[in-house]
Amino acid sequence: MQTSLHSFIIDNLPFPLTVLPDDCYLVGGAVRDVLLQRKKESIDLDFVLPHSAIKIAKNIANLSNAGFVVLDADRHIARIVFPHVTVDIANQEGDSINVDLARRDYTINSIAFHCQKQEIIDPFHGQEDINKGIMRMISQKNLEDDPLRLLRGYRQACQLNFTIESATRATIQQLTSLLSKVAKERINMELEYLFASENGSYWLTEAFRDGLLSIRHPYLSQTKINYLTNIDNSARWFQEKWLEFKSITPSYYQNAKLACFTDNNPENAEQELINLKYSRQDIKSVTTILKYTPSLLKKDFATNLADQYFFFSAVGDILPILAIFAHAHYIDSELIILLVDRYLDDNDIVAHPQPLVTGKEIMESLQIPPSPLIGKLLTDISIAYIEGKINTKDDALQWVKKFR
Repeated sequence: MQTSLHSFIIDNLPFPLTVLPDDCYLVGGAVRDVLLQRKKESIDLDFVLPHSAIKIAKNIANLSNAGFVVLDADRHIARIVFPHVTVDIANQEGDSINVDLARRDYTINSIAFHCQKQEIIDPFHGQEDINKGIMRMISQKNLEDDPLRLLRGYRQACQLNFTIESATRATIQQLTSLLSKVAKERINMELEYLFASENGSYWLTEAFRDGLLSIRHPYLSQTKINYLTNIDNSARWFQEKWLEFKSITPSYYQNAKLACFTDNNPENAEQELINLKYSRQDIKSVTTILKYTPSLLKKDFATNLADQYFFFSAVGDILPILAIFAHAHYIDSELIILLVDRYLDDNDIVAHPQPLVTGKEIMESLQIPPSPLIGKLLTDISIAYIEGKINTKDDALQWVKKFR
């Protein structure tokens, strides 16, 4: 494995290893992933140096014409950004690499590789836990020092298809209240990964059962959490039903899952997500899902073209995600097929109406000034068109004169 780690560094390091000082260690996820023989599309290299991490990182960035940013001035951590590789360089914490590793979260992340001596340093038997496929904490104190590590254990178990060791899991369950101290944006990132992962629903369910989610999401219940698996199943149904959705991944429909975490009332959900620092795009997607999914329960919705017109106008490109959410909540499959087929057909006049006339043409025909009435008349014309009452521009103008 020493040879594999050395080859990994040589193959992926975008600058000569000789520019790094002696006693340089590769640590963290890169070491773990090489030991797992796990390949990733993006390469992240984390190095620990005895001293001068920021200064050395800046010099390397200047020599390589690469991006440079100080991540944490107090802890002496800097990042060098290359086109296909990100390199983080940090000062060693404590007076030895063993002390540094002792402050980390889980044993599988507490393995170092001495770049010059080509030696693995593994004081907490992380390699053994990698072979067993388990997440084991270094200590309770380390989890308390950064409570995000509680949730990160579930995210990494999901990521690596590991299990969480029983004593570690019991400790996490005791410490769940500490998550309230963690910045909301940091938790969002962990949850986003779980929402977007193939087996994320399982680990979100486990995190809920262990009490990690309820403090932050008070409206989350066992019933709501059960819908996560339904959403995955509905997405697979979409993939089988429509070629256009064959290649979708959980990241495509993750906001359908986020909608399960909020109050069902869209106004309350909006405020909740604002408080949790979610993006405007995420908030719009979730509130649209919550506001308009109940429309599909109307008795005559499948035959009421006017209702469908307003529905498509309001939902827009969120329709596929809403449809997955609705299918997961047992909305009639035939209705969902009807709506998705309309959405996918660019020539469908209900989902993608093309105006027969412009506002200017209406004003000229009726000899009236600009006003909100014009918008209402344009909408009325569109509905009359999709209901088959008019077919041409002349029909539209005559219809306006008659029914204005």
